[in-house]
Amino acid sequence: MPTTLLQSNLPGLELIHRGKVRDVYALPGNRLLIVATDRLSAFDVVLPDPIPGKGEMLTQISNFWFGKTEHLVPNHLLHTPLSEVLPEGTDLKLYEKRAVVTRRLKPVPVEAIARGYLIGSGWKDYQATGSLCGITLPAGLQQAQQLPEPIFTPSTKAAVGDHDENVSFDAVVAAVGSELAEQVRAATLSIYKWAAAYAAERGIILADTKLEFGTDEHGKLYVMDEMLTPDSSRYWPADEYRVGISPPSYDKQFVRDYLETLDWNKTAPGPRVPAGVIDGTSAKYAEALQRLAGIVLD
Repeated sequence: MPTTLLQSNLPGLELIHRGKVRDVYALPGNRLLIVATDRLSAFDVVLPDPIPGKGEMLTQISNFWFGKTEHLVPNHLLHTPLSEVLPEGTDLKLYEKRAVVTRRLKPVPVEAIARGYLIGSGWKDYQATGSLCGITLPAGLQQAQQLPEPIFTPSTKAAVGDHDENVSFDAVVAAVGSELAEQVRAATLSIYKWAAAYAAERGIILADTKLEFGTDEHGKLYVMDEMLTPDSSRYWPADEYRVGISPPSYDKQFVRDYLETLDWNKTAPGPRVPAGVIDGTSAKYAEALQRLAGIVLD
């Protein structure tokens, strides 16, 4: 059975960051231990109810994609056995499918987003302005319509409880310099196009995805954190896709759609989530993991 972990507790290790989903610990040798909990965030707010097994599924699908795309962009994984770094007495079963040892990198301060379809905040921006992140799009596009070409639509990196904001490529250049900005854009689109083609062969549309990058002491770029998970991507079953509506999905849109029915202002604290929505969300993640990676968590 999948384990459930709302918050990690690893005495003796230095906790350096507790994010919306991941707890990050420092390790000797300029390394990190990253633990994916079962916390769920929506609209940048961490909800009070965990999704059992979610952290395990996120980690397994990230590891799958890191392996599949390392010929395109190097990643942060080090493949160090967890038994070598977890504190003595830690329940290895609780962490073995949800934790990884990685390089400790300098994060690039931007959310690197690739979009192949017009949905979510991109659809809202297009309706208001006819453009997205400074990119003018063709007139007359509909909700969920495929774009002529995938586009790079970066956003700011918000703190827990704050909301990311879409920004132009020029804003990324101003933040990190033109050379690194170009590298991040090229890497993001390369990964998206490859993964979208892979998913399409399995009857799944990868509508968009958000990636995170970091650099080492030599300035080399790595993709890090998570990759192409249901938390960071929109996956749609191809046989149920229709232009003009928000398609059913394998991601946390299932939770977002429920939250949109509530009288909630999308600020903390988040509302409780019914058991049926929790179970449905877990099933969505599990199906995506099985269909994309062929992995079933016992």
